[in-house]
Amino acid sequence: MSENVTEIRKRLAEKMAGEITLSNNPGETLKKWRKNFEISQTDLSDFLDISPSVVSDYESGRRKSPGTLIVSKIIEAILELDMQNGAKKIRSYQNILRNEFNVDVIYDIHEYSAPIRLDYFAELVQAEKITGNFNKTINGHTMIDGPRAILELSSSEFFRLYGWSTERALIFTKVSTGKSPLVAIRVTNLRPGAVVLHGLKTSEVDPIAAKIAEIEGVPLMTTCLSTNELIEILRNLG
Repeated sequence: MSENVTEIRKRLAEKMAGEITLSNNPGETLKKWRKNFEISQTDLSDFLDISPSVVSDYESGRRKSPGTLIVSKIIEAILELDMQNGAKKIRSYQNILRNEFNVDVIYDIHEYSAPIRLDYFAELVQAEKITGNFNKTINGHTMIDGPRAILELSSSEFFRLYGWSTERALIFTKVSTGKSPLVAIRVTNLRPGAVVLHGLKTSEVDPIAAKIAEIEGVPLMTTCLSTNELIEILRNLG
């Protein structure tokens, strides 16, 4: 039987509190979690009955890092707002909390302690940029066996590729044209922070894949680094 929402919420609160309080940049980490739950600064401040500028000051570091009591109140507000929206985000984290990952499909899944600029990430993995806005940040990455993910994962299992945040780079290996991963992303209604097609040159990418990425607003890039080189670089991030 699946864990009930109350238990998932409790475990999520513990995860969030630990990550925020131990972070070298609590404000950035707090902002990451708020955005993970797709909650605006205004909605959060209204719920807490404080000025939006207070939330903004905490997230930007202009105000002294919040203590554990304030962090707890903000986390509970984020989770309660999600509950009022049907607990959609809380429920989506259930399988992640239970560590139900298929290691044959997912090679590596990692969350960064603080957001990393996508253009910097692209530079590290020696990527060729195809389309999209690289002037943004990502919170993690997932390296995936492309064909197995497409063939073996159900739509609900595909969500696990996103880890704790959709704002991440999904790296698909063993792809021939890049079309299938982009089609799969489009039908799931979840948009990653970026897609990396591993082992392809830009000229080898199917124009339909590039067009889907453009329409969906997903930054798309390729890298021809060896698998070992790529994994070594990724493991040193965040």
